[in-house]
Amino acid sequence: MSKKLENEIIEAIKKVFDPEIPVNIYELGLIYNINIEKDGSVEIKMTLTSPFCPVAGSLPKEVAARASEVEGVSKANVELVFEPAWSMDLMSEEAKFKLNLTGNFSA
Repeated sequence: MSKKLENEIIEAIKKVFDPEIPVNIYELGLIYNINIEKDGSVEIKMTLTSPFCPVAGSLPKEVAARASEVEGVSKANVELVFEPAWSMDLMSEEAKFKLNLTGNFSA
């Protein structure tokens, strides 16, 4: 599928936030893979910051709903995985900056 559709799905997913962290889940590095089939179905692999996350039941459903709203997506399925385990290294530079985790503390 097109890079344009993938980018639109990513933008939709960026509207989903971890309730405990003021950064969207894409920038947090919780989305591991987005696979778009020719029929418009989308398979998303994601993880959580912790297997004991209180939104483990609802967050994947919200991601699937957001992806499904994108024009050109026929259906979206989210698979929750815990391998590899999430770490702060997966966060984007933007997310690290928002959370003051850039490591650049010089004046």
